[in-house]
Amino acid sequence: MQTHTDRSRIWFRFGVIVSGSEHSLSKSFMIHVFVGTKAQLVKMAPVMMALEKRDIKYNFVFSGQHKETIQDLIEVFGIKQPDITLYKGKDITGIGQMFFWAIRIITFTLRHKREVWQGDQNGAVLNHGDTFSTLLGSVLAKLSGLRSAHIESGLRSHGLFDPFPEELTRILVFKLSDYFFAPGEKPYANVLKYRGIKINTHYNTLIDSLIHSRDSRLQSGVEIPDVPYCVASIHRFENIFNRQRLKSILGMLARISGSFKVLFILHKPTQVRLETFGFMDELQGKQNMEVRPRYDYFSFIRLLEKSEFVITDGGSNQEECYYLGKPCILFRKKTERDEGIAENV
Repeated sequence: MQTHTDRSRIWFRFGVIVSGSEHSLSKSFMIHVFVGTKAQLVKMAPVMMALEKRDIKYNFVFSGQHKETIQDLIEVFGIKQPDITLYKGKDITGIGQMFFWAIRIITFTLRHKREVWQGDQNGAVLNHGDTFSTLLGSVLAKLSGLRSAHIESGLRSHGLFDPFPEELTRILVFKLSDYFFAPGEKPYANVLKYRGIKINTHYNTLIDSLIHSRDSRLQSGVEIPDVPYCVASIHRFENIFNRQRLKSILGMLARISGSFKVLFILHKPTQVRLETFGFMDELQGKQNMEVRPRYDYFSFIRLLEKSEFVITDGGSNQEECYYLGKPCILFRKKTERDEGIAENV
């Protein structure tokens, strides 16, 4: 890991910061951590660990959008189980599914508001990132009369439909937020026009997760190839829902496999599109290309660290590669992050 980022270690302290002064939490002020996906939990776990370390009570609300590997993450980070799970059905992966799922969760929360928020009427809901759960948590906070705090706030690609729907989600969340925790000068500048309290955390909480993953006790037994290899992770809407684009990406990966073994990490939405377009058999039949399932966070990071380079369309992967000093090929027209651009990305 690049040593210059070690000083950026962020232990999250949730307080009202005004003109450089920090005020202690009142007993009537409650923190609600709203999480729905694996990626959100990876970045919110350091916040939750810090709260627990300081004996600050918080309410862990799990939306249930994605349940894959969530339990594993809870165990390896050593955080508590969700206080309440709003949805216990199958993972939500399609846009159509999200609409009916959101209506169901909003209805449940409004009917059981006291149970969901543990009777709190004065606290804040911490929402992370740019997923549909982020928007949902922000909406629920406002409908419930609570304040909304946005973690990893201010990231913008400045293209409304690129990436889609994340960029639209961010703008809507900004409008609903009361607290903005921005990881750097540019994100901070992007939220100055919105009403609310802004805090520049300078770096993302992801670096704390990476530092935690380097604990030798957490090293996994993931199988590492004995030949030079790269890791490929392609799952964004604009790449997998366009048949020609996905075919083109697979063609590029096939050419790369002529020089390096390619470990293709299979996300569920990507698997569905590969099967729909009839590409799965072709992908699995490539001699120097291996399809692997999604890993828990610590196994995936170990796989990244041992690789020659990474091929991805994910912003978090871009950021991880920057902190790890790992070469990264980014399959995106625009990115909301500056980390590594023109350096290792």
